[in-house]
Amino acid sequence: MKVGFVSLGCPKNQLDTEVMLHEVATAGYEITPEETEADVVIINTCGFIESAKKEAIENILDIAWLKKNRTLKAIIVTGCLAERYRESILEEFPEVDAVLGVGSIHNIVEAIEAVTINKKKGSKRKYSSFEDKEAVRLGGDRVLTTPEYSAYIKIAEGCDNRCAYCAIPSIRGKFRSRPLEDIVEEAKQLDSLGVRELNVVAQDITRYGLDLYGEYSLARLLRAITDATSIPWIRLLYCYPDKITDELVAEIRDNDRILKYIDLPIQHISDNMLKAMNRHGDSAMVRSVIAKLRREIPDIVIRTTFIVGFPGETEEDFVELCEFVKETKFEHLGVFPYSREEDTPAYSFDGQIDEQIKQDRADIIMQEQLDINTANNEKMVGKTITVLCEDYDPVARVHFGRSAADAPEIDGKVYFRAETRIAPGSFVKVKVREVLDYDLMGRAITQN
Repeated sequence: MKVGFVSLGCPKNQLDTEVMLHEVATAGYEITPEETEADVVIINTCGFIESAKKEAIENILDIAWLKKNRTLKAIIVTGCLAERYRESILEEFPEVDAVLGVGSIHNIVEAIEAVTINKKKGSKRKYSSFEDKEAVRLGGDRVLTTPEYSAYIKIAEGCDNRCAYCAIPSIRGKFRSRPLEDIVEEAKQLDSLGVRELNVVAQDITRYGLDLYGEYSLARLLRAITDATSIPWIRLLYCYPDKITDELVAEIRDNDRILKYIDLPIQHISDNMLKAMNRHGDSAMVRSVIAKLRREIPDIVIRTTFIVGFPGETEEDFVELCEFVKETKFEHLGVFPYSREEDTPAYSFDGQIDEQIKQDRADIIMQEQLDINTANNEKMVGKTITVLCEDYDPVARVHFGRSAADAPEIDGKVYFRAETRIAPGSFVKVKVREVLDYDLMGRAITQN
């Protein structure tokens, strides 16, 4: 029997897909990358914001068409949408045969068997499993879906921050750290597979260890990973500003294998908005953390995200945010129009803002950021940087990859020409020659 997967959403969700892939392959099923060839398709969904929900629903409908018109036997929906809307998915989508919550991904083989092998002919019986998401063991063997030289590693699950706009705590549960030894063992396995870039993820990696060890332990974990592996690039994603300790700053600064890159979601700078969003800390704290990072680690690359159009955001709040963006000149920045989500405090807040105004505000900030990025990139012309080669484009006849300043899938690319073909996963010295908006163009000098 052939099983296909559709994985949607963030890298944390992708890691869950990789665990399910391993479970399915170990059970003897054939994995196919083509949904049209599959007997069963598993759709691992995101349900964080409205756009993600729409994408998940569109994918369910697309796969449902295959069930009606091709040879597809069963559809299984997993992930955040399944967890969040467990009562309605089977009702709204009769083509779906099974739903699994985020705590039930290890039951994926049981679900496949229930809707295929054990399902009686003509039966309309559906399968569902929603185990206690906070009691399930974190981690597990997985099949990498990323290129062999780059991988994500999840160090915790859930979230305790309780931001007013966010449904993650109700979907994923309270924050739970993985034991340090388990994470290090997984990092060693990835190292043995040839991974050269390790991207550390969780909903909030800076909270790591507080529940297990009684103190913030990310710096300790990073030291343990670097001591146990030879992975040259270790990247930190999703660090909250109120938990950036002096020990962590020193570890990023002094550990040569920790990239001088940090994803620091700030969401706003107006104290009015930070308080309404239930963010921890005020604007003075945010500015202080950024100043400390740039003072202690002069070549630090900071990526951040903002939410505009949150209920009650005034023109003055928005102008303050715009000025902050202009002054701070983040190396990378993303903006999201506020998404009104059920089961969050902000859903019932007064002062909901028109959708067009939200989008206009997002566009204004992104245009400002494009100018900042272009100016930052122009400073790179003439410099030589290290690039992790990702592939070769035979049409444009150029290689492409990423520098230490660019996280996979979300940041820019470095395109470069070379005298010979360079294997993906190789590190290359590239001299930058020109700027292509968010990207750079250059020529290879050396590789290793």
